[in-house]
Amino acid sequence: MTTTNRPSIDGQRLLQRLDALADIGSTGDGGSCRLALTDDDKAGRDLVVSWMRDLDLDVTIDAIGNVFGTWSVGQGSPVMTGSHIDTVRTGGKFDGNYGVLAGLEVIASCQEQGITPTRPLSVGVFTDEEGARFAPDMLGSLVYVGGMALEEALDVVSIDGKRLGDELARIGYAGSSPCPGPSPHAFVELHIEQGPVLEAENFIFGAVTGVQGISWQELTIVGQSNHAGTTPMNLRRDPAYVAGMMAVYLREIAERFGGDQVCTVGKIDLHPNLINVIPARATVTLDVRNTDEDTLRDAEHLIDTFCFQIEQDEGVSISKRQLARFEPVEFDPRVVDIVERHAAAVDDRVRRLPSGAGHDAQMLARVCPTAMIFVPSKDGISHNPREYTDPEQLVEGANVLMRVMLELTETEF
Repeated sequence: MTTTNRPSIDGQRLLQRLDALADIGSTGDGGSCRLALTDDDKAGRDLVVSWMRDLDLDVTIDAIGNVFGTWSVGQGSPVMTGSHIDTVRTGGKFDGNYGVLAGLEVIASCQEQGITPTRPLSVGVFTDEEGARFAPDMLGSLVYVGGMALEEALDVVSIDGKRLGDELARIGYAGSSPCPGPSPHAFVELHIEQGPVLEAENFIFGAVTGVQGISWQELTIVGQSNHAGTTPMNLRRDPAYVAGMMAVYLREIAERFGGDQVCTVGKIDLHPNLINVIPARATVTLDVRNTDEDTLRDAEHLIDTFCFQIEQDEGVSISKRQLARFEPVEFDPRVVDIVERHAAAVDDRVRRLPSGAGHDAQMLARVCPTAMIFVPSKDGISHNPREYTDPEQLVEGANVLMRVMLELTETEF
């Protein structure tokens, strides 16, 4: 490989492309809405694929709709980077998109500067990372590594009643490449932190050591709908009250366990949802995460016990559906070391930390050496139009990605 000591990307081009992609599905307040496999997701994919083709990359699309642009130089399996371009309904313009577009910028800058890696470089755009329309999250990368059967994934039904396979075909991204896909030589994902730690502690980069385990459940609580004025409190079977108790109990679990334990009730739907009617049914989502698998299991057991007890006490029935369950992931320490070293060469304010959010990298870690690079998120805000990272930090993060990827092309595992 012929290169300078500190190769760098074209920062202005990266920032311009981030803005261009954010315009697709713009919410008008600085945010973007491109739920997976919608028309806006298709438009975003089309734009990214056009940039891949501008670089003369080999573009492949697999059967779950993951898109890969590969610069076929050198020998062997590629060093891969990438992320996702689907968003939540109230998304910002950096989550996922930054990792994809920084990967394209790495390849573009290598080509312009005459840097020829000894292995191919590849950029992946993974389907439905957010899980906001089709559960579970990280669905595309999970299928890519063989963690979920393709047929099962294609039959997933969205929150708006659409079958994933049908929507994939409708937008023209039901590809022919097989799943599971080939394992890369290594994988590194660049991402905004989506949390407050780096900024609060005055760090510029995060060398990510792993990803928290995640347990998503949906509870359906069935009671007795009745008149809000005539039904005495002691005779009620009130699903809304039980939903509130669940939210309070999850907070108690998080406080009791402390450390990395986090618990969230993110969605409550009531039926019939009227001011003067005790609901007949409540649907509640639970998001429980921890970096330690045993502690995560303890939290799940406490929730199960609480549900059983509250059924008896309140005269309701509770059914549970597991939406997603991923064990904690530890990234390859050799790749984490490479990330930390290249980040420290830019600025010594580098912190090792786990990711609180799920990422495609945690799936790729099943099949190849993997790690992540974080840059700070202003006020720790993400999944929000106010999501922001300083442009200089975005550019420097992409520079670190470039140097890490080039070293990985020459690293034997």
